[in-house]
Amino acid sequence: MIKGQTAIVTGSTSGIGLGIARALAAEGADIMLNGFGDAATIETLRADLVREFAVQVLYNGADLSKAAQCEDLIVDTERRLGKVDILVNNAGIQHVARVENFPTDRWDAVIAINLSSAFHTIRKVLPGMQGRGSGRIINIASTHGLVASAEKAAYVAAKHGIVGLTKVVALENAESPITCNAICPGWVLTPLVQTQIEARATREGIAVAVAERELLLEKQPTARFTTVEQLGALVVFLAGPGAANITGAALPVDGGWTAR
Repeated sequence: MIKGQTAIVTGSTSGIGLGIARALAAEGADIMLNGFGDAATIETLRADLVREFAVQVLYNGADLSKAAQCEDLIVDTERRLGKVDILVNNAGIQHVARVENFPTDRWDAVIAINLSSAFHTIRKVLPGMQGRGSGRIINIASTHGLVASAEKAAYVAAKHGIVGLTKVVALENAESPITCNAICPGWVLTPLVQTQIEARATREGIAVAVAERELLLEKQPTARFTTVEQLGALVVFLAGPGAANITGAALPVDGGWTAR
């Protein structure tokens, strides 16, 4: 049962993270939101979740590019909500360029937020989970944690790293009721992807709908986007009793992308 548990979802002020936070709140979990954005907008999101699902919802604006703030996020959640039962590492950024042109500061930023932050939060949350004898760690990786695409060196490296980190944490806690798994989404229609579609349409002089289908069919045989609701449902399952013996897995939700 998830009701009454406490979950941290990083990068949860929009997109996939917000969808996951909503799915967990709908099952009765108290939520610590985290992410960037306009303070008034975030407060509205927080209050709406409280009103809709009658759970506690708090916000911590930790900058996950900084190790100390990653750790403070865990400490603050434990202090204000009592414990952390479920940790969802979702925060991520992207930069696209060929390796020889990839700015080193962008490499450092992508690795810090997409990979190192998960290490820092997991390292800090594990002692509490181990002390209670239970816990769920769910890392949002990507299809790019399993396969590569050109011009995404930092993102692909970070997401492959997340999959590897997931396996190590799972093995180190295998004899306990603590599980660690990675979800590997393919194309999800988030604002970031919508921007890529519109840029492609402009660049190629085609309709947005055509650009969208072309983007999907290059990688995703179903030609359908994965939805944030589907990812939220999978997180809920992994956080629940039915997934007690699933650990160390990298689960593709990619419309057949990695089946090719």
